[in-house]
Amino acid sequence: MVPVVDSTMLARAHVQGAADKSVNWAGAFATCGGNNATQSSTIVYEIEPGGHLGWHTDATEETQYIIAGTGELLMDDGKHAVGPGSVFVLPTDVRHDLVNTGTETLRAVAFFAAAMFTQTFDQIMLPPNTHVLGTPNREG
Repeated sequence: MVPVVDSTMLARAHVQGAADKSVNWAGAFATCGGNNATQSSTIVYEIEPGGHLGWHTDATEETQYIIAGTGELLMDDGKHAVGPGSVFVLPTDVRHDLVNTGTETLRAVAFFAAAMFTQTFDQIMLPPNTHVLGTPNREG
């Protein structure tokens, strides 16, 4: 039996930058290794207007799908406009950020090509007061 996750019912963890309060978003793992998946992970998240994820790299390839809102994907090679229906792939260890440039909540789904992974942010993220976030099972 394939479990269906109602992502609208998942409690979101609020994350904010320690130094830059505009780094401000909320997200939840819909799946990861040992939680409805064995070889991948999925995060649903939201960024309010004026907020952004914060510059970071991921330890695995990431594909994102923008559901609602508008923003800019920031990468070392420049800015890329995104909106509802946008899909993009971020290779492993490519530094990036996503900014909500619109007037409504940016809602997105991020699919990761690993059951367990970490994300390394440029600045300390609160909570949990560290540069490194990731799947709940990343400790093994």
